[in-house]
Amino acid sequence: MSGIFASLLDGLLVGCVYGLAAIGLNLIWGVMGVINLTHGAMIALGMFGLYLLFSSLAVNAYILLLPILAAGFAAGIVVYWMAVYRVVGRPALMSLLSTFAVNMMIIGIGTTLWSTSPYNVNFNLPGISLGPYTFTGNHIAAAIAAVILAGALHLFLYYTRFGRAIRAVADNRDAAELMGISSTRVLMVTFGVGSALAVASGGLIATLFPFTILSGGVYQLRSFVVTVLAGLGRPVGALFAGILLGLLEGAVTPFIAISWIPLIEFGLFVVVLVLFPRGLFGRNA
Repeated sequence: MSGIFASLLDGLLVGCVYGLAAIGLNLIWGVMGVINLTHGAMIALGMFGLYLLFSSLAVNAYILLLPILAAGFAAGIVVYWMAVYRVVGRPALMSLLSTFAVNMMIIGIGTTLWSTSPYNVNFNLPGISLGPYTFTGNHIAAAIAAVILAGALHLFLYYTRFGRAIRAVADNRDAAELMGISSTRVLMVTFGVGSALAVASGGLIATLFPFTILSGGVYQLRSFVVTVLAGLGRPVGALFAGILLGLLEGAVTPFIAISWIPLIEFGLFVVVLVLFPRGLFGRNA
C-alpha cells in the first residue's frame, strides 16, 4: 500500500509539469483557435536551452528558467509572424499545416545540431524521504515551479489590463476590436506567452528525465489529452487536468507495464470527448 501511495505522490509531482506543458497549448488554442503543432518542438527547445545554459554557466537550473522563458517568448513571436499570422481565423487545416511545417524545420535543425542521442541535465537537489521511498528534490522543485508559473498566468489573465484584453479577444474578437483593442497585438502576445510556457515546461522536464530532440512530441500528445480534459479556454484548469493525468499514471504504474500507459491515456482522451465534450472545466473541446 505504501508503494501505491509513493507512486501516486510521484504522479502528482510529475502531473504538475504535464499541466504546465499543456497550458501553453490550451491558451493558444482557446484564444486564437489555432492548433499549434510547434508545441512539441518548443518543449524540445526548452530542454536543450536549459541543457546548453546549464553546461555553460553551471548555476542553479531553476534560475535559468527566467532566460528560458524570455527566449521562448521571443521564439513564439517569430513563429507567429512566420507561420500563424496569416492563418488565424482561416480553416483549421491551414494552421495545422503551417505550424507542422515549422515543427519539422525545428526538428530537422535540432537533429543536425544534436542528433537524436539522449542528453541529460546533470543537476540534482536534495530529496525528501518518506519511509523506504525518496522523492527527488528535482521532482518537488519542478512541481513547485510549474504551480508558480500557472499561478502567475492566472494573475496576468485576470488582474492585468492586457490579460483582460486577451480574454476579451477570446470571447469576441470583433467586439474587442470595436472597443479599441488591437487583436493582432493581443494574438501575437498570446502566442508568445503560450510558447514561453511550452519552453519553460521543457526546461523543467529536462531536469527530471533524459531527452532527445524528438522528446517534445511525446509531451505534445500528452498536452492534447490534458487540453481535452481541461476544456478550451481554461489554461489554468489544464494544470489540474495535468495533475489528474499524473495521478492516473501513478495509480496504474505499480500494476501494469509502462508501455501500456499511452494506451490508457488515449482511451481516457476518447472517453472524455464522448462524455464531457466541454472538458472537465471549460467550453467545447
